[in-house]
Amino acid sequence: MSEPATLEFISDNISEDEVIFPPGDILSDEPLLESDLHRDQIDLLIRILKLWWRERQDFYASGNLTIYYSPNQKKSEKFRGPDFFVVLGTQKKDRKSWVVWQEYGKYRNLIVEILSSSTVAVDKGLKKQVYQDTFRTPDYFWFAPVTMEFQGFHLVNGKYQEILLTTDGRLWSQQLELYLGVYEGKLRFFTTENQLILSSEELAEQERLRAQQAEERAQRAEERAQQAEEEITRLREVLRTQGIEPENI
Repeated sequence: MSEPATLEFISDNISEDEVIFPPGDILSDEPLLESDLHRDQIDLLIRILKLWWRERQDFYASGNLTIYYSPNQKKSEKFRGPDFFVVLGTQKKDRKSWVVWQEYGKYRNLIVEILSSSTVAVDKGLKKQVYQDTFRTPDYFWFAPVTMEFQGFHLVNGKYQEILLTTDGRLWSQQLELYLGVYEGKLRFFTTENQLILSSEELAEQERLRAQQAEERAQRAEERAQQAEEEITRLREVLRTQGIEPENI
């Protein structure tokens, strides 16, 4: 399994006086998302993975959040904001941004970019190059919610190699040990058994349907019991009209 890069710290030709050390709470500096499709897609991936890994405390999943990665530890240079990302082997806590030099040099294990007409060239070009050469992010995917374009790459010997689609049209993430695939127009996670990982809303709806079905089964059983009781009563009346007491049978 490929490992993401760690920060290469201050080079020898930079004096200690030239380095700017920002405070711990550095705010994210990402622009507003282009559409509801983009916002909803990012939010869906974050919520589902957090729910699926709710017992884990060793990861961080977020999106549209700035990554500051300057070797000189400067907020004003070298920063990127992936749409969705996951870092493994880190503390599960809320953050205002991801500052590599404050996170023990850790970069992302997985990145997903949600393509749009204004970002597609950068996502497929410059960002892909940065994620490969600087971040050394093992798994990189992109998805276009309008055209349904979906592609993934895994880092092999320092270079991205395209991940082949399964017969179900899904891509395997070695880092998450989950499949990614398109379901009802959204990028979703699937288990190793190709089962869709449900959102909290879908789980609630599933439980509602189960309760409704259980109630309907109980109602049908009650109706059958009532019908059986009515049939027994009818038969007893038939016997009595024939001069036979049912209790004597």
